[in-house]
Amino acid sequence: MKTICIFLFLTMALPVAFAREYHVSVKGDDASEGTIDKPLRSISAAARLAQAGDVITVHEGVYRERINPPRGGDSDQNRIVYQAAPGEKVILKGSEIIKGWEKVQNDTWKVTIPNGFFGDFNPYRDLIAGDWFNPMGREHHTGAVYRAGHWLTEAAELDEVLRPAGDRPLWFAKVDETHTTIWAHFKGGDPNKEEVEINVRRTVFYPEQPGVNYLSVRGFTMMHAATPWAPPTAEQIGLIGTHWSKGWIIENNDIRYSTCVGITLGKYGDQWDNTSQNKAEGYVKTIERALQNGWSKDIIGHHVVRNNLIAHCEQAGIVGSLGAAFSTVTGNVIHDIHVRQLFTGAEMAGIKFHAAIDTEISRNHIYRTVRGIWLDWMTQGTRVTRNLLHDNGPREDLFVEVNHGPFMVDNNLFLSPIALFDMSQGGAYVHNLFAGQIEQRPELKRETPYQKAHSTEVAGLCNTQGGDNRFHNNLFVHYNGLLPYDQAAMPGQMSGNVFLKGASPCRDEQHPLVPAEFDPMMKLSTGKDGVHLHIILDQAWAVQQSRRLVTTELLGKAKIPDLAYVQPDGSVYRIDTDYFGGSRNAANPFPGPFELPGGGKQLLKLWPVAEQP
Repeated sequence: MKTICIFLFLTMALPVAFAREYHVSVKGDDASEGTIDKPLRSISAAARLAQAGDVITVHEGVYRERINPPRGGDSDQNRIVYQAAPGEKVILKGSEIIKGWEKVQNDTWKVTIPNGFFGDFNPYRDLIAGDWFNPMGREHHTGAVYRAGHWLTEAAELDEVLRPAGDRPLWFAKVDETHTTIWAHFKGGDPNKEEVEINVRRTVFYPEQPGVNYLSVRGFTMMHAATPWAPPTAEQIGLIGTHWSKGWIIENNDIRYSTCVGITLGKYGDQWDNTSQNKAEGYVKTIERALQNGWSKDIIGHHVVRNNLIAHCEQAGIVGSLGAAFSTVTGNVIHDIHVRQLFTGAEMAGIKFHAAIDTEISRNHIYRTVRGIWLDWMTQGTRVTRNLLHDNGPREDLFVEVNHGPFMVDNNLFLSPIALFDMSQGGAYVHNLFAGQIEQRPELKRETPYQKAHSTEVAGLCNTQGGDNRFHNNLFVHYNGLLPYDQAAMPGQMSGNVFLKGASPCRDEQHPLVPAEFDPMMKLSTGKDGVHLHIILDQAWAVQQSRRLVTTELLGKAKIPDLAYVQPDGSVYRIDTDYFGGSRNAANPFPGPFELPGGGKQLLKLWPVAEQP
């Protein structure tokens, strides 16, 4: 009994580590304790103190700093949390306010700034460049000028800014050995009496070193970053980014005005950055090096990006080469991506991933982007579900490039003029609404990898002949329907689809349903309470054609990797819910993304996602 008492005494005497909450306020002091009564002044000061399990709460105000978190948590349950105080507006900016503007002529003003103001990074000297980037015959810098928070457009020549301002105000900069001079349009105003800002920081929230795991970042407005071009072969630096880490949660943030990318879930940097010479062979070498540098399910990915607003980025809203594997991207609104189109190349989309292995992309609203979702190389075990895409162009809502499957695309609304560009094989397209054209093309010159199941380990390389797809229970409205698949090299599964307003089935569809003269009268509208779809559906489709519930068993295996269609977590598919999450009729599911109790006119609230009416 005495021994037991001594043991209990020693156990109770051991020190216990408690999580701490650090508070940050614009009225604080970085020499303080970081309590609610004595807050720190900068988020960076709190980051230097925080350990696994700690919370950093930032109070209302504007914080002009680059947060470089030195460490992360040690597990999903013991992470470091950066959060805006509930109900308070916290803005993190990569810009600084600039005064001292002088009137030049017309609507043009200029300011001259000592180069020392920028420290070791001057975005007006920093050119956008890298693999798969095309400057279209002129220079582009990562700097920007903002008037009342919104950016002006960089001019190609000084003379353009000296002319009177047009519909799109311009800026231009020159950097010499000692000073940076910026000219800008301020039509009808005085920049010294307004809030005029310029980029001074490359990023807002990004760890300098890789391997900073298990961070949560939530509730902030993050703006104005001089981000570089983010190709798949180089370090990908975003306004906020994970830098080759594991287990971040980025949620409920407002992320906007990044010169290139908003959120990066991507690659580390090395001496081979941007040396692939835009060739597939160069990216294969990138993958080989990544495997040597820890690219595995145990170490990389597993991020959650949810419920963010991402806008005004001139490359991509979210990008990730290799580092986005095993992740979930859900509930985000992404718009105005690459809309100025001053440069071109690849990598431009609302979401652009290489190797979205076992990644879920769900319930996102993507519009006014150059293209909606671009899944490039090694899309395997991926699920794209319940997304709303519209008004994207000039390219498509969904581009799948040189993938071999299996991957699932279900219950989505593709409402732009080009719905799908399929340069892959082994995809399953189930219960979608395709209101735009479909393009299908093989890619025989490039051999691209496929993986072992639920792994980054490469199982083989193969070119893309095209086909081996499954199209079940979709609605096709207008344009060409599935006709392009008559040219596909490999046959596919096609059943239960409905073709309207001239859309056509392909040869693999055994019993196509093509209702004569039926017009669904689709119309998308936006109101104060969200996005609505006006559509006419025919209950007769449920009896004119009997459909099977789509399951893993029905889909079989993708031919090239010889793998079954299963969910990212390895569980089997049973597509028994619709776009709204409502239950489907398992005996005979209704075609398209909506399982409706009746036909006729429907007014459906699509975003925010509402429950089935």
